[in-house]
Amino acid sequence: MSSRPLPRTKNQEPRTKRQAMTQPTPTRPHNSRKAPVQVDESSHAVVIVGGGAAGIAVAASLLARQSGLDIAIIDPADTHYYQPGWTMVGAGIFDPRSTARPMAAVLPRGVQSIKAAVAGFEPERNAVRLDNGRVVKYQQLVVCPGLKLDWQGIEGLAESLGRHGVTSNYRFDLAPYTWEQVQQLRGGRAVFTQPPMPIKCAGAPQKAMYLSADHWRRTGVLKDIQIEFCNAGAVLFGVADYVPALMAYIKAYGVALDFGHTLVSVDGPARRATFSKANADGTKQTVVREFDLLHAVPPQKAPDFLRSSPLADAAGWVEVDPSSLRHKRYENIFGLGDAGNTTNAKTAAAARKQAPVVAHNLLVALGKRKGAAQYDGYGSCPLTVERGKIVLAEFTYGGKVKPSFPQWLIDGTQPSRLAWYLKERILPPLYWQAMLKGREWLAEPELVG
Repeated sequence: MSSRPLPRTKNQEPRTKRQAMTQPTPTRPHNSRKAPVQVDESSHAVVIVGGGAAGIAVAASLLARQSGLDIAIIDPADTHYYQPGWTMVGAGIFDPRSTARPMAAVLPRGVQSIKAAVAGFEPERNAVRLDNGRVVKYQQLVVCPGLKLDWQGIEGLAESLGRHGVTSNYRFDLAPYTWEQVQQLRGGRAVFTQPPMPIKCAGAPQKAMYLSADHWRRTGVLKDIQIEFCNAGAVLFGVADYVPALMAYIKAYGVALDFGHTLVSVDGPARRATFSKANADGTKQTVVREFDLLHAVPPQKAPDFLRSSPLADAAGWVEVDPSSLRHKRYENIFGLGDAGNTTNAKTAAAARKQAPVVAHNLLVALGKRKGAAQYDGYGSCPLTVERGKIVLAEFTYGGKVKPSFPQWLIDGTQPSRLAWYLKERILPPLYWQAMLKGREWLAEPELVG
């Protein structure tokens, strides 16, 4: 999962000497007695929208190839989050503080931070409009603002979160509440939900379920807890090779699978969740589930400013070529991460592979590199089926399995202790010290031409 989004700020960043030099000279409008509105404008060789995993990784990969490149990152956030760690926070394994760092601490040296929210794009004049009235011009634009968690898309959910046993590992402040509720539950019904695709880290909803069930099994109360997994989709996991191992845990934990169930409303005080169930004949019916614990995952979509922009496809995502990650209609624009319309899984692992591809191809566009880098759709989902074991799902476009390790070391289709060690001990420092620093270990792009 990539970091998205924190509340917008209206604070205008102080102008640098460079920005002051690029100020347009105001002129008095014809037949007007009012002073003109002065537009604060700056310009950069590369502008990156989004300071999450994808944005920081692209900036770092660019500077690793071309030091001194003029780069600006636009993001209103004060904090950068390691979102893949929130599943572990929700199981009492990671301290939540280990998943957060000040944005200033992760920005690559030399990259200018523009602390504002985007209001819109004007690709015809190579400009990004900010909500504070500023305009930022670019030679090359990288769009990776992440996606929007639509908490308001489920009636009553936002008001219930953090109370009445309603929680979600999709929020930094709620993951600790998940662990608190899991520890307190000694009997009753635990309901875990998954909304319609696409969502970030499609395995995360069931990861929370497996780790919770494992805790209840270890503490001897699993027999007294009814677990239900209400999935809006039709399958447990999108890549069939990993389903048998997951189904073994579903059976061991006694989980009731309810496919075609979409959460539509939550009554926290009454502890009732209402679902829309899709029937085989195409009809729908309303199903109500009482709960003692509800782990809810909201519907997800592209940010508002992106969905309404000329960069978006019909569904609101950045319209890019799935291999080069260049925009299909604007040659000096690239897109990656959760906001892209590519069919890969929306995970940090995907962004880690995409960032070097975008970095190389952008520098080719600037005339500083040759050849073309290709992205094969790689994504990874370490499915935490119990504390100490993981089913390491790795795959490319079309659901083709693509392991990073030989089968004798880690067989991703089977639960593995070594894969758990990778998730718990290796991946966090790999994220902070490699991916966000432009060190492309196991992520160097494939070049053609």
